Amino acid sequence: MKQNRKKLHSYLQIFLFTFTVLVALMSIQTLILNKAVGIEAVRGWYGKVSIVYWVVVAIIFTLLTRYQISRYFERPMMSLAKAAKEVAEGDFSVYVPPLHTAEKQDYMDMMFLNFNTMVEALGSIETLKTEFFSNVSHEIKTPLAIILNYAETLQMDQLTPELRKEYTETIIKYSKQLSELITTILKLNKLEKQVIEPRVETYDLCSQLCECALRFEDLWERKSIEFEAGIEDRAMIEADESLLELVWNNLLSNAVKFTEAGGTITLRQTSTEEEAIVSVIDTGCGMSQETIKHIFDKFYQGDTSRSSEGNGLGLTLALRVIQLAGGRIEVDSELGVGTAFTVYLPVRSRF
Repeated sequence: MKQNRKKLHSYLQIFLFTFTVLVALMSIQTLILNKAVGIEAVRGWYGKVSIVYWVVVAIIFTLLTRYQISRYFERPMMSLAKAAKEVAEGDFSVYVPPLHTAEKQDYMDMMFLNFNTMVEALGSIETLKTEFFSNVSHEIKTPLAIILNYAETLQMDQLTPELRKEYTETIIKYSKQLSELITTILKLNKLEKQVIEPRVETYDLCSQLCECALRFEDLWERKSIEFEAGIEDRAMIEADESLLELVWNNLLSNAVKFTEAGGTITLRQTSTEEEAIVSVIDTGCGMSQETIKHIFDKFYQGDTSRSSEGNGLGLTLALRVIQLAGGRIEVDSELGVGTAFTVYLPVRSRF
């Protein structure tokens, strides 16, 4: 009922406007005829017929105008409004078809196409968000279950001191894993939202690489892994030292994790006038091409046999830091042969 009133009001507005314009035009026509044939010829039946004629013209013009508005503007906009409401309610499968073919598209078609692109992007974001929360829940749930299980076992009186110590160490291990996961998620969130402002300073990259490598000395010695290093004596770059430390720690950690006993890890660093180049190479299990496509995705773990050793966020975080520094990272890997990560960083900061 309300919609019909709006339509009637619209018709009336168009009619009154059109009739007013036509009456003004008729008045001008009457003045011209009066001068041409005299006032007597214009009076009488001619005046009445003219009024009726212009009323009919105004009605026809109103109907045509209203039809054009309804067909080319009102109906498409109502369709768009309906689609927008469905999207607002969470339906991202909505699609609004263009009014014309590709060669005849106008601004309305472009609006529909842009709307469809926006809905598709929103759908992708919603899917990623759902997957992210699902993965976070899984990553938190697993260590929590282990911590709870061992904590309940510790309440048993018949436990030996050795078992009690072992269970306590397990609880500490998984508590640290949870803490690292939450810290990594927070850092990644800040990097993606560009909340973190890089603290750019000039420092020696070679010195930093040596310090990071030495932190893993116990691990590679425990696994009888041979560690080789070929780096320059000094390489000064402009970057955020603390953020890049996350990159080297992650690459070296992965190399140790995926290299079997007796394997080799190589750390190389060279420089050009424009770039500092760092490579971490291992003789580990390697990756398939399909795995390489996804290794920088959040929570992706190509080798599920080692999924308990990480949370799948390290390389994602490393990539964001490298991008923030204006650099790039390349991966070369072969199943059963090994993997090489190569990072290219600008020597001078772009900030």
